[in-house]
Amino acid sequence: MRVIVDAFGGDNAPLEILKGAAQAVAEYGHDIILTGNEETLRALAQKENISLDRITIEHCTDIMTMEDHPKSILREHKESSMAVALRLLSEGKGDALVSAGSTGALLMGATFIVKRIKGISRPALAPILPSDEGPFMLIDCGANADCRPEMLLQFAHMGSIYVSHMFADKKQPRVGLLNVGTEDTKGGELQHATFPLLKDSGLNFIGNIEARDVPAGVADVVVADGFNGNILLKTLEGTVDMLMKNLKGALMSSLRTKIGAMLVLPAMRALKKKLSASEHGGAVLLGVNRPVVKAHGNANAKAIASAVRVAAEFAESGVVEAIAAQVSTKEEPAE
Repeated sequence: MRVIVDAFGGDNAPLEILKGAAQAVAEYGHDIILTGNEETLRALAQKENISLDRITIEHCTDIMTMEDHPKSILREHKESSMAVALRLLSEGKGDALVSAGSTGALLMGATFIVKRIKGISRPALAPILPSDEGPFMLIDCGANADCRPEMLLQFAHMGSIYVSHMFADKKQPRVGLLNVGTEDTKGGELQHATFPLLKDSGLNFIGNIEARDVPAGVADVVVADGFNGNILLKTLEGTVDMLMKNLKGALMSSLRTKIGAMLVLPAMRALKKKLSASEHGGAVLLGVNRPVVKAHGNANAKAIASAVRVAAEFAESGVVEAIAAQVSTKEEPAE
């Protein structure tokens, strides 16, 4: 697998991106195409003693920053590391793409450079997150703040296809609609209109689910508009960070607790790994013609390597083709 990686996207670029790419080569055996300033990357690799074995560099000097308007990736920054990476993907010079750069720019670029799957109204960002019952998908988590009912129906189909292809024990994923209550009549106009569509979709729809039940693993695919999905995502991330910080503080508060911490250290490491979103490599972008993975903006080398693994698995899975087949006989929804 050849995975294209935007070397200058994200808060920790390019060092952590370079480290993550090398780690992905060593651990998973994938070939990496880095996009960015070649002189800078080679000098950094030499300074940090990072192997460039099986890593090629596509030279470009421009960078798409978090402050740049997303649309500028199509014109003013069309030679940026992110735009070049997307073009390489669209031209078939790589099998999948990873970027930790601007979410808005990546969405804009993927939509207009890689392009949507015919029949898909809007692409959706879909991270895999941890729960008590194992990983689940949240779709959408921020790509589409305003949604129509048929868009949420497409999200549900795309999420179900991805989960059923990627997880051997989830061949009939449980699909839940994020809502303010579990009763059929709960929610606003969007939820009211979406509920019967999901009920008649042929999916394994389990009904409305509340945010408090999501971490318990009640659904394998949680469907939401991008606004509420992003709030749920950020709440989960913040809660995990707060929990781990306070737990560490409590265990390090005295000599007695430090001694106790030594005894529970293996369990704590296992818990941290279970709750870490970086283990799942960020959010996949479903609905475009090639596999794209959005890594977290502050991703470290480990998270980038995980994102490369997920991107390669995504490319191998046949998910894009399955989504295209799902909508091939349906008329594209009106914008």
